[in-house]
Amino acid sequence: MASAPASHQVAAGAPWSSLPRGGFRALTDSAPASVRFSVGRRRAARLEVKAAGNIFGDYFQVATYGESHGGGVGCVISGCPPRIPLTEEDMQADLDRRRPGQSRITTPRKETDTCKILSGTYEGLTTGTPIHVFVPNTDQRGGDYTEMAKAYRPSHADLTYDLKYGVRSVQGGGRSSARETIGRVAAGALAKKILKLKSGVEILAFVSKVHQVVLPDDAVDYETVTLDQIESNICRCPDPEYAEKMIAAIDKVRTDGNSIGGVVTCIARNVPRGLGTPVFDKLEALLAKAMLSLPASKGFEIGSGFAGTDLTGSEHNDEFYMDEAGNVRTRTNRSGGVQGGISNGETIYFKVAFKPTATIGKKQNTVTRDHQDIELRTRGRHDPCVVPRAVPMVETMAALVLMDQLMAHSAQCEMFPLNIALQEPVGSANSTPVLAPDLA
Repeated sequence: MASAPASHQVAAGAPWSSLPRGGFRALTDSAPASVRFSVGRRRAARLEVKAAGNIFGDYFQVATYGESHGGGVGCVISGCPPRIPLTEEDMQADLDRRRPGQSRITTPRKETDTCKILSGTYEGLTTGTPIHVFVPNTDQRGGDYTEMAKAYRPSHADLTYDLKYGVRSVQGGGRSSARETIGRVAAGALAKKILKLKSGVEILAFVSKVHQVVLPDDAVDYETVTLDQIESNICRCPDPEYAEKMIAAIDKVRTDGNSIGGVVTCIARNVPRGLGTPVFDKLEALLAKAMLSLPASKGFEIGSGFAGTDLTGSEHNDEFYMDEAGNVRTRTNRSGGVQGGISNGETIYFKVAFKPTATIGKKQNTVTRDHQDIELRTRGRHDPCVVPRAVPMVETMAALVLMDQLMAHSAQCEMFPLNIALQEPVGSANSTPVLAPDLA
């Protein structure tokens, strides 16, 4: 039996003469396959640096770019199906819901957030190639962040960016700013449109808590609540009485130079059955990752959530029954529309908690970049409560997850004929043509 190759170890800073016979080639031949590289006469080494953490999705991929006070922000969408009607107006509606300066309870920064589609469409239709969306920054005030170049804002990303990268963009928080979400919202608007066309999916989010003002769970009917009801007030709470209480709470901390947090509830109706996969890519796990990637998010629960721990199994289980159309349904929906990591056709609902805005106008204790204790009073323009503007962001991330999983499901489970006794096509909820008649 041939003996195993000898293990070569070379200390850092060792002279070239200490290398094994054959030099680097001998080292690479004996190295694990995952760390081998080629030198000399072999194939040239390929150095590839991936944009870690800036791309979301596997099939419907979205890469965002840009910083708060840079030239602009945007996204590149890859994997979009061809022949989908798309114009800037389709994206602008949700961008307008996200933009700053829309009311007295949001940041006073004035941006129109007007988007421009630079590639990926022809004569109003997607071409199947990457879609580039760009939004310029027009209302930067870099001078407001002079103090932040020297000191760390408590509970902000200033310190951790320095710890990780050794450098950071100071103005507006750079990449940690919520302006990064513009690219997400633009892509999410397209995802929502495709989901609606393909399967009749409707995604809505609303504010259900601001500080200690809590909207009762039974105050909103998840099956009938509408976008008009949600958008009827600046807080985006569909109950007018509670909306006024929430607005008053935000107004109080705004005038005090402080901030508060809250909760956004999201629902997704008409979601096809079968989205999500067992184990690591369970649908609720993907939704949780998506929501917790949003700025200021701190918590996620789906279905009964933490309250479900107060129930017994017989109280918590969603019993099945056959409806009039011959479909298997659940009489209750404590599962939140997901069982075993896979959508069951019931309405998906979940909640996302957002912390109080970290940048406030009150004096706080902190340290400088050269490790001196100081007191800091920050300037700049910031939301006293992020949840009213977080509503379209939550909808966006839900749409991106469902769109990606819809494409994954189609690729794996609809490549061959379905088992009609148990399965249904993902587009069966939509009886109208997806595309224009001459393109369908």
